[in-house]
Amino acid sequence: MTPGTPAVNPADEILDVVDENDVVVGQAPRAEVYARGLRHRCTFVRVRDAGGRTFVHRRTATKLVFPSLYDMFVGGVVGAGESYDDAALREAEEELGVSGLPRPVPLLKFLYESADGAQSWWSHVYEVRCDLPVDPQVEEVAWYGFLDGEELARRLTEWTWVPDGLAAHERLRELGL
Repeated sequence: MTPGTPAVNPADEILDVVDENDVVVGQAPRAEVYARGLRHRCTFVRVRDAGGRTFVHRRTATKLVFPSLYDMFVGGVVGAGESYDDAALREAEEELGVSGLPRPVPLLKFLYESADGAQSWWSHVYEVRCDLPVDPQVEEVAWYGFLDGEELARRLTEWTWVPDGLAAHERLRELGL
């Protein structure tokens, strides 16, 4: 945000509403998209440090979706008219509190649908290496750490994770990524 620019309430952010083929069919404020269960677009960015460890965090209790759950991705919604690639870089830098990250590398795209069918979004999954010291947004991240593969596998059975992140993790695992 540029100095002097008023902050936008996340609930008021305008999102593209998309169909089952990821074609834009309309636009609506984020709060309406969530309340009505409208299909939209999201990015997931797996962040790894120089040692190959994965950035993991617990979301704050104030998050609109999946408050206080653990996640192994940073990311978020794609704004109206924004590309997945631009949203992935923007979200990664915002959530990690860094600037100058390399452009995240796309890994896969899938349609996430919640078990109850109430939520659905196109999910573009990326990966980026972050060698910079991170300073995550306190509005987004309540706790964080970089976990090696063994510890991450152990924590998968111990912590409560965001379901869409688990779905993305499983797809990456199936692809050997």
